Amino acid sequence: MLRVPSTHASDRATRPFLFVVACIMATMPSLARAQSAQEGALQVPAKSVPVPTTVSPQLAKIVGMPLRKGWDVLPKTGDEWTPIVQASAAATMKNIPAMQERLHVKIEKTTIDGVRAFIVTPDTIPPQNRNRVLLHMHGGCYVLNPGEAALPEAMFMAAFGAFKVISVDYRMPPEAYFPAALDDGMTVYKSILKTSDPKNVAVFGSSAGGALTLEMMLRAKADGLPMPGAIAPGTPMSDVTKVGDTFVTNAMLDNVLVSPDGFCDAGTVVYANGHDLKDPLLSPVYGDMKDFPPTILTSGTRDLLLSNTVQVHRKLREARVEAQLQVFEAQSHAQYYRDDTSPEAKAAFEEIALFFDKHLGK
Repeated sequence: MLRVPSTHASDRATRPFLFVVACIMATMPSLARAQSAQEGALQVPAKSVPVPTTVSPQLAKIVGMPLRKGWDVLPKTGDEWTPIVQASAAATMKNIPAMQERLHVKIEKTTIDGVRAFIVTPDTIPPQNRNRVLLHMHGGCYVLNPGEAALPEAMFMAAFGAFKVISVDYRMPPEAYFPAALDDGMTVYKSILKTSDPKNVAVFGSSAGGALTLEMMLRAKADGLPMPGAIAPGTPMSDVTKVGDTFVTNAMLDNVLVSPDGFCDAGTVVYANGHDLKDPLLSPVYGDMKDFPPTILTSGTRDLLLSNTVQVHRKLREARVEAQLQVFEAQSHAQYYRDDTSPEAKAAFEEIALFFDKHLGK
């Protein structure tokens, strides 16, 4: 902004030419910015972005955290990912027991038609949910969060929504590559359909899990399988070719993913194993979403994948699918399941639960 000193009206009357010149000069920066925007690149000055006062103290701590450590470490093979995955999983799993106690959920390890999975059950399931089951696909850029490290989101959903949740511990590199995660999710989905009315089933997950939720719907359509009653893809990695406005506007502001060229992109490339990243089974925003089940999407204003989430919402609406979009203040990628004590986490999953209750059969 160009700051022009104020002048009195009498001065302007005696110096009209200088006033006109000053006005022209004052408009020059905005004209330059407009011209720059027309040429395809708006120049935004560097700025500090404070933690807003509009979030809870719990979320404020998360929002104010520094950029994720190791966001720019880019392993190129599944084997190179292994030590990083193990360290990350260990850090998450040490928090599981206390979280389980606070949320009052039971965790049971199982295998479903050869696929590893966990069953997460709340202490109390209300009558309307006793015949309902949720299928969870965890996040982690297709390479992170094996085993119990995948469970926080499933635990939040089970606790705040009072549903039985089956969380798929799908295969990841270096054990397996595309489309292994999708195949494992479909195996468990088909197994659930053997004993449950599809109208009583919902599928949900965030990040890669959100993409997998959408990919499963594309695969179900292709295979002639019945659709579930509803789905909840959270901040889905719906376009891994990195097309979308917030890949730019939220870069280095999202303290989880940080950069479109960071660790998450590297993990996806390893999982894809040379496959076309624009394939709808990797970038589901390019798929046909006609006849998808009712969908609720979740993101945050600082989320690198906010645009990916918005684009899916528009794609669903264009296909005349009932779709709801909830966007949370100040949250970076998937921070709605970072702290189970935050009111924002409770609000996010209760909103999803209300949506499921509306659309699932009894």
